[in-house]
Amino acid sequence: MKSTSEPVVVGIGDLTFRVVAGWPQLPSHMDFFEVAAVSTDSRDRVYVFNRGSQPVVVMSPSGKFLGSWGRGVFSRPHGITIHNDAIYCVDDLDHTVKQFSLDGELLMKLGESGRFSDTGATTLDYRKIRNAAGPFNFPTNLGVSPSGDLYIADGYGNSRIHRFSATGNLLSSWGRPGSGPGEFHIPHGLAIDADGLVYVADRENSRIQIFSPEGEYLREWKNVARPCQCFIDAASRVYVAELGYRAGMWPGTSPPMPKAVGGRLSVFALDGTLLSRWGGGDNPCAAGDFFAPHDVWIDSQGAVYVSEVVMSAGGNRGIVDPKCHTLQKFEPRR
Repeated sequence: MKSTSEPVVVGIGDLTFRVVAGWPQLPSHMDFFEVAAVSTDSRDRVYVFNRGSQPVVVMSPSGKFLGSWGRGVFSRPHGITIHNDAIYCVDDLDHTVKQFSLDGELLMKLGESGRFSDTGATTLDYRKIRNAAGPFNFPTNLGVSPSGDLYIADGYGNSRIHRFSATGNLLSSWGRPGSGPGEFHIPHGLAIDADGLVYVADRENSRIQIFSPEGEYLREWKNVARPCQCFIDAASRVYVAELGYRAGMWPGTSPPMPKAVGGRLSVFALDGTLLSRWGGGDNPCAAGDFFAPHDVWIDSQGAVYVSEVVMSAGGNRGIVDPKCHTLQKFEPRR
C-alpha cells in the first residue's frame, strides 16, 4: 500500500512536480477566503491577492507569513502582476488598475473608481456587451511587455485589450465581442513572450489567441478548457490555468458534454505543443487537482503557484466544499 506520507506527483514526462503539502502556513486569525491571483517578487516572496480581510498577504517561499496590506483599498481583488518589483493590482469591481511598491505604497492608478466605460454591460455578465469601448469595464488582468508597456485585459464588461505606456498613457486598444479572430468572450488573462507577442486567455471561447505587440491576430490554440490566465516562464513554456466546465458556469449555460473536463493546468511550448498537464479529475479538492483555477505564476526556481476562486465559482452554492484549497504550490522534480 502506498504510504500517505509520500508526496503527490503531478504532470507529464519531463515536466513533473511535487505538491508542497501544508503550504502556506497562515496565522490562526487569518483566512484567504479565496485567492484571485498570486505573484512573486525578485526575492521569490509570494504576494497572495485574496478576498479575505487582508487583500495582499506576503509569504516566504517556504510558506511563512511575512506581512499584509491593502485593507480597504480594493473593491474586489482580481489580478496581480509583479514586474521589476512594481506590483500591479487589477480591481474588477472598481474598474481600476493600481500600481504599488512592494510595501503597498500607491504609485499610479489607471481608470476612475466606480466608473465604467459604455459597452452596454453594467454587471459582470459578458453576454450583455453591445459594443467594445475604452478602459475599463470590469477589467481582469495585466501583463508587462519586454519594452515595459502594460497590456490590460478588459474582460467581464468589455471585450478589449488595452495597451498603455509604462507611465500610464493609453497607446492603443483592440478587440470586440464575438468568437472570430481578434474577437473575445471574456479576455480574462494574458502573458507576453520575449518577442513581445501577446497570448490572451479568451475564456468563454475556450482558446488562447496570439497577437503581435500592435494587436494583429496571428493564430490561436484550441486545446484548452475556459482558460483564465497564462504565464510564460524563463524557458518560454506557457502555463495555462483552465477553469474547465465544472465551475463558474454562467446561468443558462451547460458543459459541452456530460463528463466535460474540470479545472486543470496545462503547459505548452510556444508553438502550441502540449508538454504537461494535470488536474481535471473527479476529486477537485484532492492535492494536485483543482476546482476553479484562476491564476498561475512561476517563481525563479521553477515553482508553480496556482490560485482558485473556490467560493465564487461554486463553494458559496454547495457545489464543492467551501474549505477546498484555494492556493497550491508545486515544486519541480529534478
